[in-house]
Amino acid sequence: MKILYAIQGTGNGHISRAREILPALERRASVDVLISGMHAELGLDQPVEFRLKGLGFKFGKKGGVDYFNTWWKGNTTRFLREIQSLDLTGYDLVINDFEPVSAWAARRQHVPCVGLSNQCVLSDRRIKKLLKPKFDRIGRAVLKYYAPIDVAYGFYYQSIDPFITTPVIRKAIRNLEVSRENHYVVYLPSFKDSKIIRTLSQFRQTNWTVFSKHSIDSYKEDNISVHPINDELFLKMLASCTGVICAAGFATTSEVLFLGKKLMVIPMKKQFEQQCNAVALKNLGVPVIKSLKRKWHGDLERWLLTDSVVQIQYPDNAQVIVDRILLDFVNQNVLINNALELTENV
Repeated sequence: MKILYAIQGTGNGHISRAREILPALERRASVDVLISGMHAELGLDQPVEFRLKGLGFKFGKKGGVDYFNTWWKGNTTRFLREIQSLDLTGYDLVINDFEPVSAWAARRQHVPCVGLSNQCVLSDRRIKKLLKPKFDRIGRAVLKYYAPIDVAYGFYYQSIDPFITTPVIRKAIRNLEVSRENHYVVYLPSFKDSKIIRTLSQFRQTNWTVFSKHSIDSYKEDNISVHPINDELFLKMLASCTGVICAAGFATTSEVLFLGKKLMVIPMKKQFEQQCNAVALKNLGVPVIKSLKRKWHGDLERWLLTDSVVQIQYPDNAQVIVDRILLDFVNQNVLINNALELTENV
C-alpha cells in the first residue's frame, strides 16, 4: 500500500503530531510526505516529497489572525494551480492532517482521503453537544470546506470512540524529566512582544519565559526573558516550569495537560477551532481568559496564587490509531470489491 501523508504547515502542532504518526505509518506501508504552508518552526526526520505554499493564515499581533496579511499574501490562483498539478496517481490513500491541497486534489482525482486531525472532529454532533460553541458561519465553513475528507479520525481531550481518540503526545514530551521551578512559560503567537511584556511586568514576583513568534533574537527585560521559538529550549523550559500561559492550540495544551503543569489559555480571537478548544478546556477545569487587557489581570493573579492542576495521562496511541485507519480502509475495500463481484454475477 502506498500512502500520501499530508500535513498543514501553518502551526507547530501538526508537525509535532506527524513526528509520531509517520514512524507508525512507515511500519505498515510505503509513505510519501506533503507539507503545505511554511510557518512552523519544527521539522521532520523524514524526507518531504512535496513542499507547497497551500492556503494558510498569518498570525496577528493583537490576539487573533491578521486577516489583511492573510488575504494580501494569499494567492488563490497559485492554490488552484497546486491542486491541479498535484498528481496522486499510484497512491492508494491520502491521510490528511487539515491540509487543503491534497484534500481537494484527492476529491478531484477520486482518491480516498482520510482526515486525521483535531479540526475534523469539531463538526461531530457529540462534540457540538459537549461544547455548545457559539454559531460562527465562517468558522464552520472553514472546517467543512478547507480540507474536505471522506471519513474523519479525530482527536479530542477525552476519548469518545475509536473515531475520536485522545491526543498523540510526542516522545520528546513523554521522555521529559519534569520538575517545578520558579518560572512560567508563555507562548502567545498572536500577540506582539510589547503587549505581552506590558502585562507580565505587572507581576514582578514571577519569572517569565516568553517564546515569541515575532522576535529573531533573545533578550531580557527585568523578570521577563524573551526567546524566538526554539524547540529544544521550549522543551527544557516546559519541563522545569510551574505553569504555562498559551493560546488554545490543541497540541500545546494537550502536552501541558499531560505533563501536569498549571495551565491558563487565551484563545485566538475569531478563530473557531481555538474557541472550541477553550470551551473544552474550561469544562476540564482549566481557566480561560479572553485577552491580556487589564480587566483580566485579576484572573491571572488568582491563577498564579493557586496550586490547582489538571493532569491527564494520555496513552501512547499513535500505532493504534494508524492500525485502525489501515484496517478500516482494507475492510472497506473488501466490502466494495465483494459488492462489485455480486453485481457482476447478477
